[in-house]
Amino acid sequence: MESKGIVIVNTGDGKGKTTAAFGQVLRAVGHGFAVCIIQFIKGKWQTGEVKALATCSDLIELHVCGTGFTWDAEHMDEVKRAARQGWELARAKIISGNYKLVVLDEITYLLNYGFVAENEVLAVLEDRPPGVNIVLTGRGAGAGLVALADIVTEMREIKHCYGTGVKAGKGVEF
Repeated sequence: MESKGIVIVNTGDGKGKTTAAFGQVLRAVGHGFAVCIIQFIKGKWQTGEVKALATCSDLIELHVCGTGFTWDAEHMDEVKRAARQGWELARAKIISGNYKLVVLDEITYLLNYGFVAENEVLAVLEDRPPGVNIVLTGRGAGAGLVALADIVTEMREIKHCYGTGVKAGKGVEF
């Protein structure tokens, strides 16, 4: 009988949540597994990881569904619409059973802003086909998500160069 798969949550205020998820992607692809990545917030710029993944494997399917940072949005209706469409795409990819790993990058923002109900996400995670592993990232993972997950890692900021005025740099922050 095939394993149900595991749910991994990378949360917290520190740097490294998406980076850890992309490391998991590389591990899965290294074993020949199909991967689907849905990015919910990042959307207005080309990140280094998106550029790199586009060149490294035909096993990786990547969808950038966000409109950028929600706190910068002029039209919140557009942000909500993009979030909802991104979630519907993610749900379809998960329940298809076509992927050994599905990454839901920055999904906690959708839950925390009320764009998608946590119980809706939990139901899809619980009912996913056997063998589908899920990685969810973002700050402020809720109690329901933490309880359902098999692995939860909290990234905690101890020190960050932003505090000294250093701006985000290519290859390190994006």
